[in-house]
Amino acid sequence: MIFNIKNNAKERMNKSIEVLKNNLTKIRTGRVQPSILFGISVEYYGSVTPLNQIANIIAEDACTLAITVFNKGLVSKVEKAILQSDLGLNPMSSGTVIRVPIPTLTKERRKNLVKIVRVEIESGRVAIRNIRRDANSELKILLQDKKISKDEERRGQDEIQNITNKSIKEIELILVKKETELTEF
Repeated sequence: MIFNIKNNAKERMNKSIEVLKNNLTKIRTGRVQPSILFGISVEYYGSVTPLNQIANIIAEDACTLAITVFNKGLVSKVEKAILQSDLGLNPMSSGTVIRVPIPTLTKERRKNLVKIVRVEIESGRVAIRNIRRDANSELKILLQDKKISKDEERRGQDEIQNITNKSIKEIELILVKKETELTEF
């Protein structure tokens, strides 16, 4: 039983780290990445569809993204979705290709992005701690139901704490890497 609780906590922590990494890819660093547009969705025949499923997004050069929309009728909707996103981008269309010039990052904008990254990192830490709390409460329930001994509960809590420490350390490494990407220019 303790083994299952420990494995479940480890699996959930790994998923939380993956979600954090995915969220951080949307925060732009020095180079233009198509992934900054992956959070944008467009209404497509009555359903909301991610942009990368209805268009091809490539980095045309160091500061321009090119979006080739598969259906010409969606070009205006894609432009509108990009304008309404909180990314502050101004798309320009020519036929089925939409070019999105990405302005260079100023020092002030880089500092703001570092703050945003730290907020995301903190939410990742909180998620990890919540998973630890849930696992420890499961151990306490097992102890109350007399399914495990006090020593087994303590050992299980120590193992869960070790998994938590490793996950927090991994999050810290992600923070350092992303901050260096943002501050180097």
